Amino acid sequence: MGVDDDHADEALLVAGRSDAEAFGLFYGRRVDAVLAFFLRRTGDRELAADLTAETFAAALSALPRYSPQRSSALAWLFTIAHHKMADSIRRGQVEDRARRRLGLEPLVFSDEDIERVEERAAAADGGAALLELERLSAEQRGAIEGRVLQETEYDELARRLRCSESVVRKRVSRGLAELRTRMKEA
Repeated sequence: MGVDDDHADEALLVAGRSDAEAFGLFYGRRVDAVLAFFLRRTGDRELAADLTAETFAAALSALPRYSPQRSSALAWLFTIAHHKMADSIRRGQVEDRARRRLGLEPLVFSDEDIERVEERAAAADGGAALLELERLSAEQRGAIEGRVLQETEYDELARRLRCSESVVRKRVSRGLAELRTRMKEA
């Protein structure tokens, strides 16, 4: 995930205000990360799926208030997810106001659906790490994405980022250290 992905998500959310298909594309890009976020925190497949559905329903309802100038699309989505998680813990249940307001039916899960939830969450288990990566400075995030996620060599990455190799190494090192700290705190 890089700056282009951030801009694509932001564009999909802005377009999603008047185009349901655009929001659907955003959903498809980010549902696995949100699902993994909830599964990791709850340990309950059905609860994770319910919270994921409620998060996207709330995001759809809040779409007119989304502003790319205030936060990235992913940070905005995970802020909503965090609030849904806190509400669920406080109330001891998933609140489904947003789903009802949109006229969506409650989710009913078959055993196959539950297995798919686990598979998708396992595949996207980096959801929390992606959220924390999103919160790093653009320089550190770009260096980590290039080196760790895309496995680009330092010299090539330095050329791409228009800085020295030692600067790239420092950004990667410091960014990973910050990620480790944040993940331990989460």
